[in-house]
Amino acid sequence: MNWADLLKLIGIAIVLIGLALKLRTTLAVVTAALATGLAAGLPLFSKDLYALAPTEQEGIINMLGRAFSDNRLMTLFIITLPAIGLAERFGLQEQSAALIRRISAATVGRLQIVYQLLRILMGIMGLRLNGHAAFVRPLIFPMSVGAAEAQTGKKSADDLPVESTERIKAATAASENYGNFYGQNLSPVQSGILLVFGVLKGLGYEVGVGSLVLFAIPIASISVILAIIQFLILDQNLSKKGSEQ
Repeated sequence: MNWADLLKLIGIAIVLIGLALKLRTTLAVVTAALATGLAAGLPLFSKDLYALAPTEQEGIINMLGRAFSDNRLMTLFIITLPAIGLAERFGLQEQSAALIRRISAATVGRLQIVYQLLRILMGIMGLRLNGHAAFVRPLIFPMSVGAAEAQTGKKSADDLPVESTERIKAATAASENYGNFYGQNLSPVQSGILLVFGVLKGLGYEVGVGSLVLFAIPIASISVILAIIQFLILDQNLSKKGSEQ
């Protein structure tokens, strides 16, 4: 391998440096793509913007634009952000926290357990909820904070220790990830199961989608058991800190 070939790997170095310096990920990746393309001898723009000649190389900017256009459906979740922002502006978080404070049996851990089971149920039904953006940030987290206030005897979220708030954030994210990741493997119409089915069939294994779902049930069950233990320990730690202060 000569230096010209090694230079084509410059994009890897740019990404590593960008992440190490904590620069914006999009900036690092796009810069790496431009540098790699230029090092490989690709033109920056295609000469013909409407149709490429058989021998003409596509420009780097044109490639990036085409990739974004071909995958534009991946950005549909952005549509939910204005709706969530308006709901928060008019008191969604405050009302959800007030609601959970009225339930005497509600604790942070129990709420995470219920939400994880809900996400698994949604996975079994083949429904995708965009959990972190649509549920965790605007609903589950403020409800968990409200439960923590009642659990520790605090009057407001500002009275909670920063460490407790961060633990609650981690727990709400964990319940979403556990439920979504393992729950989607319990449905024969979810992309994860279909991907595994396609790969195994391509390798010559005679498998059925239903059998893959059955094999996913024990793993999903173990994830629920371990999560229950994790969230109950969180409840104990919050109650202990509440009694100490």
